[in-house]
Amino acid sequence: MGRIYEKFGLPLLAVAALLAGLFLVMKIYLVGQPLVAVIGLAVIGVATYIYTSARGYAYRYLFPGLLAAGVFVLFPLLYTFAIGFTNYSSKNLLSYERARQFFLDETYLVEGETLAFTLHPDGAAFRIRLENDQGKVFLTPSLALQKAEPLTVEARPPQPGEAALGEPAPIRQLTQRLAALKQVTVLLPDGARASASGLREFAPLRKLYAANPDGSLVNQQDGSQIRPDFERGFFVTASGESLQPGFKVAIGWDNYRRIFTEDAFREPFLRIFGWTVLFSGLTVVFTFMIGIVLAVLLNWEALRFRGVYSTLLFLPYAVPGFISILVFKGLFNDNFGEINFILNALFGLKPAWFSDPVLAKVMLLIVNTWLGYPYMMVLCMGLIKAIPADLYEASAIAGAGPLTNFFRITLPLIVKPITPLLISSFAFNFNNFVLIALLTGGRPDFLETKVPAGTTDLLVSYTYRIAFEDSGQNFGLAAAVSTVIFVLVAILSLINLRLTRVNQQETR
Repeated sequence: MGRIYEKFGLPLLAVAALLAGLFLVMKIYLVGQPLVAVIGLAVIGVATYIYTSARGYAYRYLFPGLLAAGVFVLFPLLYTFAIGFTNYSSKNLLSYERARQFFLDETYLVEGETLAFTLHPDGAAFRIRLENDQGKVFLTPSLALQKAEPLTVEARPPQPGEAALGEPAPIRQLTQRLAALKQVTVLLPDGARASASGLREFAPLRKLYAANPDGSLVNQQDGSQIRPDFERGFFVTASGESLQPGFKVAIGWDNYRRIFTEDAFREPFLRIFGWTVLFSGLTVVFTFMIGIVLAVLLNWEALRFRGVYSTLLFLPYAVPGFISILVFKGLFNDNFGEINFILNALFGLKPAWFSDPVLAKVMLLIVNTWLGYPYMMVLCMGLIKAIPADLYEASAIAGAGPLTNFFRITLPLIVKPITPLLISSFAFNFNNFVLIALLTGGRPDFLETKVPAGTTDLLVSYTYRIAFEDSGQNFGLAAAVSTVIFVLVAILSLINLRLTRVNQQETR
């Protein structure tokens, strides 16, 4: 049985996978994504070569990982980078071809030209009988009219010898199917289209726009023209009015220019960038300070119940972060929070944690320090255990105290190996979206900005608000900000790698 499977099962499975891949590529092409289809076809070709050629044997285990990295890492980066050079937004979602077709598909009812209609049962279905002012009659094929969904059918004059229609459907039956009737478009022999405009009438539909050779569209109802503006990404009227929907166009470095040159974007961006750096830096400093002090205390052999203390101090890291953040949001509540209740009872104070910009930033630092210090504590405990005990014994013989041991032995020996981890922590907090989104939402907001931006926003939450909370939902601008963030984090990663290599060389 096993030999039969090896001989026929695996080849059949490979052929089935190949056919499924080709079918998927064809579907992607048919939905209007030729570039993605070509890339998919190239991937299938490479996979076929690797898994059928002896020369590609060495890559058979690497290919799935490389493919996953390309799909889930490289492609999102390149796609985000590409969007940053476009005007992609909620007003400019479509391609030019689809936006143009939208206008060409628009129709209008021709006033004064109506066709009387009656609905006639035809078995379980129905036929529509239309009659114009000249007495010409047109009949549609049998229609189910069960669902209200768009349907286009052709109508023709009655044929000689054709069976006569039955009695018209009563008004009650007609009313029940009126919603489905209104979705039916009847194509008449002269090319005109008609749809139901009431219980007894069909009105002819005409195309609202017709295409001109120069790319403009002429309004057949009033004779006006609209032209595509490839700089703004809209069809515009003669007076310059932009018409929806817009279309995506390449705008070069305009989004990046807006970030750094327009006051409406530059000022909040620079403020938020400064706060992001400060927030990330102070978080690293506070968590490291608390973590190393607690690590030193927990490594003190004379301390009783060290295991209990270690467990309790590690709990903030064990609890899911979003739960802790929501708990703190309740504790810091201005009116009902326990923190203000205690401060009011002791000192008569009720700080406005969420409406005062400074206090909101302090609150963020407190919560983030609480969430981050256990990680630093565990790292420092491990590094302290790696320090030779002979150094502390020699220090004790010399009469040095705990502070001298800490600043002369512990801290210098910990700083170098932990520096890359501190940089990684800085990079993580640089993009700490969850804390901002759940605790403050970036608020309180700046009052003088065109886009939503808050005093507690980090660059990542600022990007999110531009993309999804702004009235225009400017995805292109958000992608440009994301690219800037990526470059900054990439620089930090390179510094981290550089420091790691230096440390490795020094330890050798």
